[in-house]
Amino acid sequence: MKIFLLNAPFLPKYSRCSRSPAVTKSGTIYYPIWLANATGYLEKHGHVCKLLDAPADGLSRKQVGDIVREFQPEMIVCDTTTPSIYSDIEVVTELKCQHPKAFVVLVGTHASALPEDTMALSASVDAIARHEYDDTLRELAENLQGLKSVAGIAGLTYRDDHGAVKSNPNRVFMADLDKIPFLSAVYKKHLNYKNYFYAHCRYPIISIFTSRGCTARCTFCMYPQTMFGQKHRARSPKNIADEFDYIAKNFPDVKDILVDDDTFSMNHEHASAVCNELIRRGNKLTWTCEVRASMQYETLKIMKQAGCRLVVVGYESYDQGVLNNIKKGITTKMMDRFAEDTRRAGMKVHACFMAGNPGDSRETLEKTFQFALRTKSDTAQFFPVLVYPGTEMYTQAKAEGRITANSFRDWLTNDGMHNSVVNMIDTMTTKDLLDWCDSARRRYYLRPSFMASKFVQLFTEPQEAVKTMKALVTFVRHLFRNVSDRSSALTEFNAEGFKDRSELHSVGIKNSAN
Repeated sequence: MKIFLLNAPFLPKYSRCSRSPAVTKSGTIYYPIWLANATGYLEKHGHVCKLLDAPADGLSRKQVGDIVREFQPEMIVCDTTTPSIYSDIEVVTELKCQHPKAFVVLVGTHASALPEDTMALSASVDAIARHEYDDTLRELAENLQGLKSVAGIAGLTYRDDHGAVKSNPNRVFMADLDKIPFLSAVYKKHLNYKNYFYAHCRYPIISIFTSRGCTARCTFCMYPQTMFGQKHRARSPKNIADEFDYIAKNFPDVKDILVDDDTFSMNHEHASAVCNELIRRGNKLTWTCEVRASMQYETLKIMKQAGCRLVVVGYESYDQGVLNNIKKGITTKMMDRFAEDTRRAGMKVHACFMAGNPGDSRETLEKTFQFALRTKSDTAQFFPVLVYPGTEMYTQAKAEGRITANSFRDWLTNDGMHNSVVNMIDTMTTKDLLDWCDSARRRYYLRPSFMASKFVQLFTEPQEAVKTMKALVTFVRHLFRNVSDRSSALTEFNAEGFKDRSELHSVGIKNSAN
C-alpha cells in the first residue's frame, strides 16, 4: 500500500513533536519522531511510504498538495496537536477532497486524547489511530489492502458503514522496541537533518528515542498519559549502540545525538548498561538526554564517560508542596543533591521550571528562581503551566472551571508562542504568570556572570559556539518582549495556513470530553 505520512503545514518551524507544541523562542524545531517511527515500521512490512515534514521544509498547503498528488497515496496519515488541530483538520479535509479514495487517518496527542470530538470536526477523517500507533497503522493497512473490515483493529476509532463513530479497545503497548527500524535511517531516506535544531544541543543533531513510557505520575506530562503509557519499555543496549554506530557512519558531520526519551535514566541499571556498551565500542559521539533529579551520581558519572555532555531535567518548582501537588515524585533535597552531583560529574544541565502549578504563589516562584540561580545550569527555561487534553491536570482544571480558553487555538499567541490558558492558582492571573516567566528569563540570562561565562565558553569550548549563536539570533528577539502583550489567540495565519472558520471552532474546549 502507498502511505503518505504528513507533519502538516501550520506555522513556520512549528514543533508538533514537542511536549509543549509551539513555535519556540530559541528557534528549536523537533524531528517528527513518531511519524518517522511509523514510516520505518510500515516500510519494514512492505508498504511504500513517503514522510513529509512541512513546517521544517517551509512548505505551504499548495506545495504539500502538489507532492501528495504526485505520490497518489492510498492512505494519508496526519499528526495532530492541540494548538494546531483546526488547521490539521482543514489540511486533511482539502487532501480528502483531492484524493477521495484515500483513507485518512489522524494520529498524535490531541486526536488520541479526544478521538470522538476530533472525528466530529470533519467527515473527511476516516479514522484515528490512538496512542502508540505503529502496529495499529500496520494492521489497518493490511486490512484495507485485503478488503477486510477495520472493526476489530485495537486502538482504532473509525466510522462504521452507517457513519457512526466507533472506538475499539486500546491496543496493548509494544514490548519489543528493537523491532522498530532506526529513526536515523528513516531521516536519511526521507528528511533533511540540517532542518532540525535544539537550542540546548550541538548542531547538526540527530534525535532518537531509546525507550517509551514513563513510570512517573506527573499530572501535567503529556506523552505518558496520551501516547505511550506509564510503564517504561526500552530498546536493548546493543540495539541502541548499533544506532549510534549507524549515525557515526552515515552522518559524519553530526555533532550531537539527542536521546529524547521522557526519562533516559528511568531504569538506572539499563542506562548504565547502555553506557557500558557505548564505552566498550569506543563511542566518539556526544549525546544529550532527559533525566529525573532522582538520578544517582554513579549513573551520571558513567554517562559522562560514555559521551553524555548535557542532561535535561524537569525541576518544575523548589517548593515541596507544589511538587507534591503535581505528583512529581521528587524532593527539594533530591534536587539539591542532583545539582551538586552534575557539577561533580562535569555534566552540563538544561533546567526546566514551571510557573502556576497548584500551590504556587509569588513567594514559591521567587524561591524557585533563587534555586535556578544557585544551580548555575548551562541553560534554563521558565514556562507557565501548560495543560493538554488527556492529562490529569487538564481534567482537574476543566472540572474546576480554571481553563480560560474558548477554543484550542487559544493555546498559542498571535505569533505561535506558548500561551497560558489555565489559572490553577488564585493569587496570580494568567497574565501575571506569563509576565513572571518573561521576567525570570531576563533575570536569568542577563546576569553579568552568566553572560561572561557564555563569552568565555565560546573560546574554551568552540564546539558549543554554533548552537549558542544559532539560538541567540532568535532568542534575543523575544527576550525583551512580554508574551502577554501578544497573547491573544491566533485568528488567522496566512492564505496557506490557519484560518478562522467558525464551523471548526464550534467544537472546542467548552464542549470537549474530559
